[in-house]
Amino acid sequence: MNIKKPFTNWASTTVFILYLLFLFTSCKKESTTKSQATIKNFATLGLYELSSSNYRAIYIPITTVGNNSTDYFLLFDTGSSGMTMDANGILPASMITSSGIQVTGDFTTINGITITSMQSSMSYGGVNDEIIIYGNLAYADLGIGDQSGLVKATHVPFFLYYKAVDVTTGVTLPVHSFDVFGVGPGVSYANNQIGSPLNYFNLPQGLTSGFKLSLLDNNSFISTGAYVSNLLTIGLTSSDLTSSGFTMHPLTFNSTGGYSPDINANISYSGQKISADILFDSGNSGTSVIENNAAANGLNQLPISSAVAITTNEGFSYQYTTTSTFNFTYIENPSYSLDSRSIFSIDFFISNEFLIDYKNHQIGLKNN
Repeated sequence: MNIKKPFTNWASTTVFILYLLFLFTSCKKESTTKSQATIKNFATLGLYELSSSNYRAIYIPITTVGNNSTDYFLLFDTGSSGMTMDANGILPASMITSSGIQVTGDFTTINGITITSMQSSMSYGGVNDEIIIYGNLAYADLGIGDQSGLVKATHVPFFLYYKAVDVTTGVTLPVHSFDVFGVGPGVSYANNQIGSPLNYFNLPQGLTSGFKLSLLDNNSFISTGAYVSNLLTIGLTSSDLTSSGFTMHPLTFNSTGGYSPDINANISYSGQKISADILFDSGNSGTSVIENNAAANGLNQLPISSAVAITTNEGFSYQYTTTSTFNFTYIENPSYSLDSRSIFSIDFFISNEFLIDYKNHQIGLKNN
């Protein structure tokens, strides 16, 4: 969600849509010559696909936070790192005020959730649409998934927020409007102790920490939300990383956000060819933005039927054509956006597979 557009929890979508096996360890000793082919992925989960007009998003259910049974759907976001969740419905109402979460001392533990006194804020959006969320670093065990497939992650750090404010209007947004499940390879800008929740599993020997995202089902983007099985695979095998057809892209470390999900590439469109850092962002609901230093100020939409071609420095190629319903693309001067990255929307994931290897700090891309 690094394009910084606001998102909504699926359960609150009708109110605010545009802001939106078995961990196996063997009891017996096994031969060190065991074939890698027999090692299975840790888990495979379904996700929920949702649409409204030209808005498309995918959500992951969180069914327990600490000792609380919950029914929240978080935006599944490859463009940010770490889970961000509203404290309302998670903590007692008496602990949440308009000025902050009440914490005694360095930390308070309640209902299996440890809330620290470490406060911070995060900004989403950009020129004329900035949203700031305020909260605390917290820790809890999580139930990720639902009755169709569930895994447990222990002592996961996350950003527990108490309010989200529209900077332009000063309005506090509805609760759970910014619940995000950030699976990027870096760390959260709220706190550098917060990373992807999918990197907090005790994986069996032979698996690498990371995930694969299968092709999204274009026909399942419906207004009521559709469950699509087997979209998210957790825990990567050797064959996932070496022989399954993914083009691997090594990531760069920076002191602020950890390993960046940005990839070096060339972009061609309308007779233009530029070098760019690009981000494939499942948290971006359907509008891609190409940053070009030669572009006019403001957002300038590419005409319908415009062709866009992307080739990464590692040799992965992706092409698309803008239509009246898919692949909306804008050209923007980074002096206006204050962000030099070109960001491609959830539409990318309808025709391409995606992989993040947390251990070896790389992203895999695969055409389909």
